[in-house]
Amino acid sequence: MFTARHRLELPSLPQCHNPALQQQLQDCIDQKTKPAGSLGQLESLALQLGLILNTTTPHIIKPQIRVFAADHGLTAEGISAFPKEVTRQMVLNFLSGGAAINVFARQHGLDLKVVDAGVDGDLEPHPQLLALKVMRGTRNSLHTAAMNAEECLQAVICGMALVREAPGNLLIVGEMGIGNTSAASLLLSKLGKLPLDQCIGRGTGLDDAGLEHKHLVLSQVLHKHRQLKNPLEILATLGGLEIAMMTGALLQAASERRILLMDGFIACSALLVAEHLQPGVKNFAVFSHNSVEPGHQQLLKLLGARPLLDLNLRLGEGTGAALAYPLLESALAFLNEMASFADAGVSGQNA
Repeated sequence: MFTARHRLELPSLPQCHNPALQQQLQDCIDQKTKPAGSLGQLESLALQLGLILNTTTPHIIKPQIRVFAADHGLTAEGISAFPKEVTRQMVLNFLSGGAAINVFARQHGLDLKVVDAGVDGDLEPHPQLLALKVMRGTRNSLHTAAMNAEECLQAVICGMALVREAPGNLLIVGEMGIGNTSAASLLLSKLGKLPLDQCIGRGTGLDDAGLEHKHLVLSQVLHKHRQLKNPLEILATLGGLEIAMMTGALLQAASERRILLMDGFIACSALLVAEHLQPGVKNFAVFSHNSVEPGHQQLLKLLGARPLLDLNLRLGEGTGAALAYPLLESALAFLNEMASFADAGVSGQNA
């Protein structure tokens, strides 16, 4: 599928490991008027954000949410509890401001735009819509590759381009696409070399019979494409247009030292692809929550992640990341504004 002419120019990553800066940040954290380590994970979060942004005085600037929407040909096999028409219907809901991600974005002042990566339907122009449709949904991966090389590369490159045009230094990628938990499970199983049993869940709410059918179909897909090895070929064959576009967005955002505030299973599957393409992308990621999707829990282990929240979430859209966002603000607030022992004239810990 991919030949010598199908090349992806990957943006280079800046260095996230800076021992001198890390020591400066740690000293600053330790000198705040509190017992050492008493702010727990918030302290390690402040340290991480300082390293990502490469400063001892990090601030979040114009945080952005991009919700990527696309349809999946594999839904023809009955692997979702909802019909594929829901993808387009939910995009309209996003654009009218009525979805959960809209509510949380408004609550926290996060700029939200919806990206048509491959919705199987026409969408009218809208100020909040980025019309980047590559094709009207992927093909059925049970029978053929979901995308060909050109389509997959176009999606990844579009993801990179939209980040270059976006302001700010923090990115949340959300998604909407009926069938995309199946695509994420396939990517995780193949890239993570994990049994499908550990990668598959109920998605939008399958019952036991539906889950068994989903497992059967995905097993057949993996068997059909068992020879795949190259990460881009795996993405094109098993993935989705929204996942491919998120992969490009994450690669570009990391190259620009943006904080990647990661959501759940689908978003993290894109990060897994990005990490296979450009090792080190995960160093720019903050993991917002631990989804109830079994595959997400496996992804977090593979990526060495320590999520901030555990709220039994499984909605997607970027909602978990939006909910975790205030914790990042709090981490930076204490780092930048809390008095040190010297500033406050408070005695430090006895030697």
